Formats: sequence, C-alpha cells, structure tokens
Amino acid sequence: VQPAMLGLWSLLLLWGLATPCQGLLETVGTLARIDKDELGKAIQNSLVGGPILQNVLGSVTAVNQGLLGSGGLLGGGGLLGHGGVFGVVEELSGLKIEELTLLKESLKLLPGFGVQLNLHTKVGMHCSGPLGGLLQLAAEVNVTSRVALGVSSRGTPILILKRCSTLLGHISLFSGLLPTPLFGVVEQMLFKVLPGLLCPVVDSVLGVVNELLGAVLGLVPLGALGSLEFSLATLPLISNQYIELDINPIVKSVAGDIIDFPKSPAPAKVPPKEDHTSQVTVPLYLFNTMFGLLQTNGALDMDITPELVPSDVPLTTTDLAALLPEALGKLPLHQHLLLSLRVKEAPTVTLNNKKALVSLLANIHVLFYVPQGTPESLFKLNSVMTLRAQLTPSATKLHISLCLERLSVKVASSFTYASDESRLEEWLSHVVRVVYAPKLNVALDVGIPLPKVLNISFSSSVLEIIENAVVLTVAS
Repeated sequence: VQPAMLGLWSLLLLWGLATPCQGLLETVGTLARIDKDELGKAIQNSLVGGPILQNVLGSVTAVNQGLLGSGGLLGGGGLLGHGGVFGVVEELSGLKIEELTLLKESLKLLPGFGVQLNLHTKVGMHCSGPLGGLLQLAAEVNVTSRVALGVSSRGTPILILKRCSTLLGHISLFSGLLPTPLFGVVEQMLFKVLPGLLCPVVDSVLGVVNELLGAVLGLVPLGALGSLEFSLATLPLISNQYIELDINPIVKSVAGDIIDFPKSPAPAKVPPKEDHTSQVTVPLYLFNTMFGLLQTNGALDMDITPELVPSDVPLTTTDLAALLPEALGKLPLHQHLLLSLRVKEAPTVTLNNKKALVSLLANIHVLFYVPQGTPESLFKLNSVMTLRAQLTPSATKLHISLCLERLSVKVASSFTYASDESRLEEWLSHVVRVVYAPKLNVALDVGIPLPKVLNISFSSSVLEIIENAVVLTVAS
C-alpha cells in the first residue's frame, strides 16, 4: 500500500466517525452547510447536461470477443458454445448500446460515511439475433452505489466510489425473433456486461461533482488589497440532511504574505439549518480583516478638497466662521477649506441584534487655503464615526455599503474657542455623508468573497445578522 493511500484511508477512517452537531462556530472559520438537494442537483446536472451518458453509447461486444467470444459464454468451451445446449446462440453478437436514459436519480446521505446514490436507467440495445435479423431490446437497470466522503491530497472534499452494483429489471423486445428459452441467456449476458458499462458512469459523475467541491478552496483576488484563500479547517462532516464544511479563510497581501488580524474572543452560535436549504456563515473575523486591510493600505484616508465637494456642502472659511464666530470671526472670508482625514488604526466591526456597525476613529485636520501659499492650519479634531453597514449578498460575494449613523468630535489642538463641538459635529456629519461615505463605499466595492459551494448562488439568500457572524440561507 502506497503512503499516500494510507494517508487517504486514515482521513476517511477518522472522518467517518464524525457527524455534525449543534454548537459554536469557530471564531475564524466560514461554515458551509450543503443541503442534500444541492448535491442531488449537481449529480443530475452532470448526467443531463454533460456527455457522460452519451459516452456509454456504442459497441459493447463483437463476434469472438469478450463475453461472447471464444473464451466467453458463447465460445467453443463456454456454456452456450458449440458443445453447449444452445449452440445456435453463437449468432447473438455485436451488442451495441443505442440509448441510455436516466429515469430517476435518488440520493441518501449516510451520517458518518458518505452517500448512497441510486440511478434508475433505461438501456436501449440492438444486436444480431440467433435466428438472423436484428434484435432491438430495452432493459431497466438500477445502479446502486455507496460513496465515501473524504479529503483529497489537495485538501479538498472528495467523493470516492466504494461499491457499485446493478439490478436488472424488465427486459422488452421491440423487434426481431428471440425464442422464449433464450431470454434467460440474454439476461445472463446483460447481468455480466452492464455493471462494467454503468458503474463507470457513477465514477464519471463523481469526477464532475468533485471538481465543483474542489472549487470551494482556492485563491480569490481582492484587488489592490491582496487575496483570500479558503482551506478546510477540519474534516468534512455529514448528517442525514447536509454536508458541513468548516472553512478557514487565509488573507494574504499582494506580496503573498499571510495577514493575521485579531480574532473575535467570542464565537458565534450558528442557528439550525432548515431542510431543503443551504447555509454559509461569514464570521466577524472576515469583516474586521477587510477593514483592517483597507486601513493598512490607506484606503480609508482622504483629503477633502473643494474640487471633491458639491456646491451645496459648506466648505469655506465663511461657512466655518458662521459656526464659530467668536473663534473664527477674523478669518479672511470666502477661502476654501481643506479637511485632511486620517484613520490611524483598524476600524472595529460589531455584528449583533440584527445590525452591523463600523466604528472608525479618524483624526481630522482643518486647514484653509491662502492665495499663492500653502494651506494654513486652523485646528485638529479627534473623531469617532459610527457607520451602519448595509449588507447585500450577490452570487459569490457579500457586499458592504456604509452610511453615517452618528459622529462625535473632540478638539485635539489648542483651540480655546471651539468649545461648542455640537456645531462642528453637525457640519462634519454633513460633509462625511455627502463626500467621505461614498468614497468608503467605492473602496468596499471589492466585497467579502463567499466560498464556491457546488456553484450555489447566494444572490437570493435570506441574510441574518447574529452575534459575531452573518448567516446566508438559500432555498434549494
């Protein structure tokens, strides 16, 4: 036994003892629960939409070959050869599969093991008859397979065929002559031939589904921020209704270095999954990581200049002097202001009570332009912005849009007369809503990537904000 195979068997053995339980989500992981309906869809689509069934069509046996050849059932020494009971049946040859139809597909999840897959098929065939002419036959065949769920050498979930059998049902003769005693011969021949034809169909189906399962892990670009890579944090778990994947998101810089932001100290309690739905849980860690990347890259900083401000936004010394006449009454009028906004530490995201809030600490330096000179400083403020996050799922991402909920400021520089900070807060709130928040939303356009789970689209999912996580649920 090869070492690699031993490793795979070990994983399968260890995994086979595990089934999902209701509990706490790991603080870092993204939890994906795949309903059995989605797995059934993937299997059916691989059969109906692809070439798998068509690849079975064609010649199965020929004269003097295989089961019907010289060493087979109809061979010279075989049961039905020249020395056998029905020597004339030597003429039954050249069996070809003309049509293979999937009548029904059924799937059952086996907790702690994998999947039982049943394919009810109808096989249309023709061959040369023993009395001359062409025989056209049809048989219903049930293909039953047991499939184990494990982990591949790449670390991706994988379905592995462990056992496959076929059950031959009713055989119909549409044209040609076949004496009744020879029906048993045909049945025996099909009993031996069909497993070798139809069990590889199951293997081909699993190959397609495994490609979809493998896509859950991979590198997702985050533009100028870097990339996000998903990997399995634990072995897959399986219940009688769904497969559960605990996925670890690894954030990397553009240079490829792993970026590790602080994790939430409290895990999230994931709500139960309803039947016929699939579920992805996005942890608080990913939100904090996204905003941490934006802050590290300077994407949250902004110089608010007159060119960026609509005409209805007050951003002149005249406007500011009207707010603080005692302090700024002697300023030259009608000079443009410059607001230099800098975020010195990563914002804090709070997910709780069906709300998503972002707390952002920013230093705001207020300056005014001097004709033919460099801007002169007026005062500096320490601000705390609380922004409400609107979360919108698309097929593959969770999009974030921010709007200001409240803003508070404290004067940081020696500015004696700026004691009425409420007026400054009202003025700056207007500037932030009109100018700064839209700039943040452009930076956030990259969104939080969702793991690709069997090509499930989460664009129509129901979004629920729980403590320390966001749960997306989509009907199968």
